[in-house]
Amino acid sequence: MRIKPGHTLILILLLTLAAVWVDLPDQVLDPFGWKGDRIAVHEGLDLQGGLQVILEARPPAGQTVSRDALLGTRDTIERRINALGVSEPLIQTRGDDQIVVELPGIKDPEAAVNILKETALLEIINPNGQYLPVGTVVNTTLGPAESVGTGSPAATPGATPNASPEATPGTRGSTGSDTSDQATPEPAGPVYETIVTGADLKDAYPTTDPNTGVLVVGFELKPEAAQKFFDFTSSHIGEPMSIVVDKRVISTATINDAIRDTGVIQGMPAKEVNALALQLKSGALAVPLEVVQSRTVGPTLGQDSIEKSIVAGVVGLGLVALFMILFYRVPGVLSVIALLIYTALVFALFKLIPVVLTLAGIAGFILSIGMAVDANVLIFSRMKEELRLGHPVRRAIEAGFDHAWPSIRDSNISTMITCVILYWFGRYTGASIIQGFALTLFIGVAISMFTAITVTRTLLRIMLTRGFFHNEWWFGVEAAAIPPAGRATGR
Repeated sequence: MRIKPGHTLILILLLTLAAVWVDLPDQVLDPFGWKGDRIAVHEGLDLQGGLQVILEARPPAGQTVSRDALLGTRDTIERRINALGVSEPLIQTRGDDQIVVELPGIKDPEAAVNILKETALLEIINPNGQYLPVGTVVNTTLGPAESVGTGSPAATPGATPNASPEATPGTRGSTGSDTSDQATPEPAGPVYETIVTGADLKDAYPTTDPNTGVLVVGFELKPEAAQKFFDFTSSHIGEPMSIVVDKRVISTATINDAIRDTGVIQGMPAKEVNALALQLKSGALAVPLEVVQSRTVGPTLGQDSIEKSIVAGVVGLGLVALFMILFYRVPGVLSVIALLIYTALVFALFKLIPVVLTLAGIAGFILSIGMAVDANVLIFSRMKEELRLGHPVRRAIEAGFDHAWPSIRDSNISTMITCVILYWFGRYTGASIIQGFALTLFIGVAISMFTAITVTRTLLRIMLTRGFFHNEWWFGVEAAAIPPAGRATGR
């Protein structure tokens, strides 16, 4: 049973109103008192500015960086940045030993660089009975402090911390870390033994101590490291162990019991538990990293790109609309209305999914607009052919849609398959510009099939139902081109 055009029109209007509501910016709604959480546009680095950092793997002497290790390190950095709430980050490998990190919208580039520096090499060390203060830089059996480019006061034998957390089987917790980057001489202290590294950790998470109800940090070790850690903790009960990131102590805990594969760190303020759990989980990098280049993209450049893109889009839409109206007349006007609805729906989807808009993504969106118009051109051209054959307007409209649909369907599905391949290729190679283009084009083409077929067809049917524009001239066909028999049939 065919759905009545009026019912379809109501659905289209509801979808359009919802899309416009999502699309409207705050400055339009606030004067009316319609405040609240709004869905923001997610802009990429080239539009809103931000920070681009290139990290280079610096493994200990005699070791090399495998592809798997580099990919694992990239994933760890991505988890850490996402957990810290950095806006729309992009992390991808480059070459055999580099990771490119793009952080759009960063207000404090220096702080962001320090965050990346913290995410390098995590170790749990034997401090030889000392309670090393937070921020102390140490040498370990995995290498000297200078190998990761950090500096801090030297480790002092016998130093005591401000607080001493405790490590026990099944308990959790965390402390803050000093992220200063002041260059100081290599600490002339002892070399501390590394018991396990971040690569040996299976998981870390904040939890609650079932006995005390206090928030703590829980951690799990991989099976191959569990026995080694058990041997150490069972022979050092009552003594300290230190957690070190980039040769800098971030926490020192007292060993309460022997720990094999699971344990907890307790005794820290609740506000530091999430931070330590994050350090443990995301600090499990396979290789040390060093920042070799950082570049700040100013928001002025991004704003200029947005303004030029808007101008290009408006000019392009205006020319297309003018062509459609002059060549196809009434159907051309309806196609422009459908195109506006299409734009509202697609942009709303970009905000809801959300899609990170870049210049390449905007290019894909504009290309999909052209494909949406192309579908209408196929339909209207077929309609004109039917009218020239002498068929009534109503029959010509239905025939135009029915005969053009297979071509529209096949071409658009082929384009969508190509978009999927491009997206996979961009993800595999780390080329985000390809991913953005493919994603916006895919969404645009999918929505264009709805607007070109459903919206335009519904508007034409409503127009005929109301008795408007039955003369062939309104459809771009001159009377001289229609056979006399066809002109006599009227509708």
